[in-house]
Amino acid sequence: MRVTRFAPSPTGHLHLGSVYSALFAWRLAKDLGGRFLLRLEDIDQTRCKPEFAARMLDDLAWLGLDWDGEVRVQSQHFDDYRASLTRLDSMGLLYPCFCTRAQIASEIEAAGGAPHGPDGPVYPGICRDLPRSDAEARIAAGEQPAWRLDVVRAVKRAGPLKYHDHVRGKTACKPLRFGDVVLARKDSPTSYHLSVTVDDALQGVTLVTRGEDLLHATDIHRLLQALLGLPEPDYWHHPLLLGPDGKRFAKRDKSVSVPDLRMAGHSPAEVLAMAEALAPPART
Repeated sequence: MRVTRFAPSPTGHLHLGSVYSALFAWRLAKDLGGRFLLRLEDIDQTRCKPEFAARMLDDLAWLGLDWDGEVRVQSQHFDDYRASLTRLDSMGLLYPCFCTRAQIASEIEAAGGAPHGPDGPVYPGICRDLPRSDAEARIAAGEQPAWRLDVVRAVKRAGPLKYHDHVRGKTACKPLRFGDVVLARKDSPTSYHLSVTVDDALQGVTLVTRGEDLLHATDIHRLLQALLGLPEPDYWHHPLLLGPDGKRFAKRDKSVSVPDLRMAGHSPAEVLAMAEALAPPART
């Protein structure tokens, strides 16, 4: 059975771009006789708000995009992510990082720049070779580290990886270009890469649908799946919805929101039609 999911972060209201993404996953599940799941990715406890989460659920229900089962709320499942971190640490694949953003930027500047990966400048490895005894002493003294994946070691352990995307076919993974990604932040026991990988496995997601801005992130997710022995889903990265100005819809840009459209008197069918009208031609 095909299982898709929609996984917004409650940092603002749903906009037409997120409506399109939800509709894309919902429609695939319905067409394939599968299940459509809903997940709230609220690990950023500073920016994510309960009122946004509640409004998202209400707006999705109003749009008729009904979901199967309970909503998974990431902040209620930190123990799942800690367990995966512990397993990766037992493999010798994690190290604590005490660097601030300013220290990383200074190191990169002193080195004359750094390679750029899909997430920006690649971390220069300042803490990679810090003795674990020194790190443990700093933690005992009250310092809070982030935890990074030693990607070189991880790739050697996992070997070559590919994934299947319904638009692009078989695609080779290149996780080394990310550098040593953060899997647990200083203020959170997880990160986007770790939590979505663990959640997709625990929820039984078989077809991950999401915007093509997250295409490259699949390299890291496949690596984590291989290391943790998790099942490999298929992927479908759809084009991003663009507004009349040619920019992608985003909550941070205060794009037209579903609550705004509801207040203006638009019906659910009209809002869905707006999202579809702005969608790029389907690619198969």
